[in-house]
Amino acid sequence: MFWADKLAASANGAQIVNDSKTPSGRVHVGSLRGVIIHDVIDRALKHAGKPVKFIYGVDDYDALDTTPKYLDQAKFKPYLGYPLCNVPSPDDSASDYAKYFMAEFLQVFDYLGVKPEVYWLRDLYRSGQLNEYIDIFLNNAHLIREAYLEVSGAKRAENWYPFQAICENCGKIATTVVTDYKDKQVFYTCEPNATNWTEGCGHSGWVSPFDGNGKLPWKVEWVAKWRLLGVSIEMAGKDHSQKGGSRDVANAICRKVFGEQPPYHSRYEFILVGGTKMSSSKGVGSSAREIAALLPPELLRFLMLRTPPKTAINFSPDYENITRLFRDYDTLFEKLVQGTAKKPEELVPLTYAQLEGEPKPYQTIDFSTLISLLQIPHIEIEAEIAKRVGTSMSDHDWQVTRSRIAVAQKWLADYADEEEKLVLYMDNVPEQINQLSGEQVSYLGQLAQVLGDLDNWDGDELQTALFSTSKQMELGAKQAFSAVYYAFLGKERGPKAGNMLSWLPKDFVVTRLNDVNKLAGSANAN
Repeated sequence: MFWADKLAASANGAQIVNDSKTPSGRVHVGSLRGVIIHDVIDRALKHAGKPVKFIYGVDDYDALDTTPKYLDQAKFKPYLGYPLCNVPSPDDSASDYAKYFMAEFLQVFDYLGVKPEVYWLRDLYRSGQLNEYIDIFLNNAHLIREAYLEVSGAKRAENWYPFQAICENCGKIATTVVTDYKDKQVFYTCEPNATNWTEGCGHSGWVSPFDGNGKLPWKVEWVAKWRLLGVSIEMAGKDHSQKGGSRDVANAICRKVFGEQPPYHSRYEFILVGGTKMSSSKGVGSSAREIAALLPPELLRFLMLRTPPKTAINFSPDYENITRLFRDYDTLFEKLVQGTAKKPEELVPLTYAQLEGEPKPYQTIDFSTLISLLQIPHIEIEAEIAKRVGTSMSDHDWQVTRSRIAVAQKWLADYADEEEKLVLYMDNVPEQINQLSGEQVSYLGQLAQVLGDLDNWDGDELQTALFSTSKQMELGAKQAFSAVYYAFLGKERGPKAGNMLSWLPKDFVVTRLNDVNKLAGSANAN
């Protein structure tokens, strides 16, 4: 059974599924893994007939702890340590920093068919909804100190209280330390050396902790959200789920202070780009918006779901990764249509990858072939695709196909390395043919005769002809095929050679092979 369906089957009663994000900068595609995981849990529960609500929190009372490199450093460095919702927006499209970056991310939610009920931490604090829990935690600070010490080994001072006031003098929240709680007020100091990335102003005083005057430390805040919102299921990334880590501390606080079991939890792994975890504050990796602009929504969901949550996803939009993604999706779809899946759960990622409803069959051409065809001069792409599919294409087929044409065009324009691009020499013979050996030149001459007599100008037929000619001439396949690539691409490697030649007019191919045979043969003779 698929992991989400197994979880749904074991759930009893109404469920509230929660996820959250701190909008510290452009939200990267890595954050989408948690979004899709929780969305699929929500869908699985609904499919199982269990009452469920999916909520998503924006942790905009967290402090701005770094200034992303793509922002004006002079403008934003003075706001280090401020709550994100109190930092100005990078432009006039939003009221503040958090709204600006979260708006972009929520647009990706819509694109992916993810529809949680979104809440903002500023609203929970400022409306007083968290006041009760702030009071409970401040009155039970000793239990929270115990939880930190027992679970993570972090020792808090006897006068440490779980609250961060917003400094009334400088506006920072990251630098304040609370050391007392009396008569519903906390005593805080804005410590100059509280962090190594911003300085406190030194101000101290008594202030009410309620109605948005500050926030709980996030491990404690986590528990407050569970209680206030009734959360029953919340997964967490590997960094928060390690033994003695953030989730374990929050679990211990929940048990110690309220005597209750925390929400169901299981860890999930990161999405990596080239082995590097993506960070929204450091600007590492590709943003969720950029990847959403590249991939169709079903493919982006499939990217998250074809790998079990506890296994890391290593993805970058290079040729190998993006063509494999489309190939895996199409292969699974073919198994669905033909009924050849060995196990029913094999098809579940495909089903949950759809925005809504059941997967709808389509016919189109392989994505790697599409990338190559788009680089062949003088081809009318849709006519060529229709010819290769060979049967009448429906409106849905063309909808899928045109979406993939757009992906391939964007990939070629924005992501493809020069080495990955197919640059055909149409008007002249590549200079690199001078690197061919005498045996390779002879092979091309013989190949010109063989292909000239070929009736069926099909990729598979051409591939067979290339192999049989090399075998007949006792030339290794690697040398034979590199000779073909040098003749048309000016380099040693390329796409499947038979397919590549099938995209070109027969007369052109035969003439080029004869020209190379003549020119390179003369060069070798000299």
